[in-house]
Amino acid sequence: MTHGTDEDKRNVRSADRDVAEDMATARELQVERSTKETEIRLKLNLDNDRSLAIETGVPFFDHMLHAMAFHGGFGFELQARGDIEVDPHHLVEDVGIVFGTALAKAVSEYGPVARYGHAIIPMDDALSEATIDAGNRPYLVYRAEYPQPYCGQFAVELLREFFHGLAMNAAINLHLEVRYGENTHHMCEALMKALGRALAQAYRRHDRVRSTKGSL
Repeated sequence: MTHGTDEDKRNVRSADRDVAEDMATARELQVERSTKETEIRLKLNLDNDRSLAIETGVPFFDHMLHAMAFHGGFGFELQARGDIEVDPHHLVEDVGIVFGTALAKAVSEYGPVARYGHAIIPMDDALSEATIDAGNRPYLVYRAEYPQPYCGQFAVELLREFFHGLAMNAAINLHLEVRYGENTHHMCEALMKALGRALAQAYRRHDRVRSTKGSL
């Protein structure tokens, strides 16, 4: 058996300290929302992607949220229940509201962020784009025409409700476009991956408010 040198051991200890310090200062948010229609709990960590657990009772929506969080590089623990036997509409919309609320809290509690984010992601036949201005001005532009209206049992038109809830409650400009594609699953997944990467860019820590006005 070989053993590391003293220098190797010091480097490992230093790396462990760095990881511990990063985790200690990570921007971690918890948001809950309870209505007659839904009950949602989200734990969001913008600086540590080690915890990723999503359960909404809507499998395709879980898959999309997982893709977004994984490629955004943030921790996302979500438990959501709702009247999905009626229609997943309320649950999908409220998850967007809760996620947007968490992002808004990240800025108010932890300080300025880089503000802008952009990503274009391909997936086989599909190409999708997400652009963000986390500038305290809520607006949604969503352009997508899907060739198949459902992925599994999920009506993809419901994604608009998630995006709207996110944009309005995070107070961001959110521009989303599916440029082209032949397979609805690929188109949606590319869009959610692009959203995750754009969010990661926009919510990077920054030392000052990114505005010529001096405030957002």
